[in-house]
Amino acid sequence: MAPVGGTAVQDHVALAEIELCGELIIAASAAEDRLSLESIDEVLRVAEERQD
Repeated sequence: MAPVGGTAVQDHVALAEIELCGELIIAASAAEDRLSLESIDEVLRVAEERQD
């Protein structure tokens, strides 16, 4: 339970990781078979990170 004073701490890295995990779960549940490594990289936007 969060303190009443509104002093919630946000870990932006953890929130980003949770969001990516959620995107992977959605992609995996929509796929008919196992996700390929390329599909996982696409969901995680790995190629975008390499270009930057």
